[in-house]
Amino acid sequence: MRKWFAVPIIVGLLCGCFIPQVYDTTQHSLLYLPAEDLRAKGLAFITPTAITGQEEEKQAVALLFTEVLKKERPAMRCVSLPEALNALTEAGLADDYKRLLQGYRETGIFDRAILRKVGEATKTGYVAQLKLMIFSQGSQDRFGALGLRMIMTKSAHLRLFLQIWNVEDGLIAWEGVQEMHYAVDTVTENSVALKTAMERAAHAFISRLP
Repeated sequence: MRKWFAVPIIVGLLCGCFIPQVYDTTQHSLLYLPAEDLRAKGLAFITPTAITGQEEEKQAVALLFTEVLKKERPAMRCVSLPEALNALTEAGLADDYKRLLQGYRETGIFDRAILRKVGEATKTGYVAQLKLMIFSQGSQDRFGALGLRMIMTKSAHLRLFLQIWNVEDGLIAWEGVQEMHYAVDTVTENSVALKTAMERAAHAFISRLP
């Protein structure tokens, strides 16, 4: 019995990690977003927002989410953040875009006229606005021997908000929030990466899109 009890520990130590534990919840509200409309008109990602201290993660959040969406919905036209910014720059909309984002931060509403210009420049009918509300990482010792740390629990907590706006009428078509706690026992020093948490959150969101 002792030998069999030791097998999972030995295997875990050899592999360097164990099976992750994920606890997540997703809430969403479908206002008016026909599946065929989203697929036909496409979706462009604009600059995400983030809580204070996480601003440097905004581009990474948009990039990771777009990568998952393109894999999960290959038939849908998806314009990444860099592609959207290039299109806006080429269309001479840099100042308008700045006003669009400033207005959103102050009111939570996008200017309808400017939003329509964004849609025309990116050739899409919808824009996606991501908001990184929480991202934290943690570590806790779980098992040690002879004064040495052998197993640690690495964790990450993520809360992500997504809104999809119709560029024609300037209204919210779909919105949702994903909260996830990811934990894994490991013998390595590596923390749970934003990429790991974001990809799981993106899959959860995309599975609920029309």
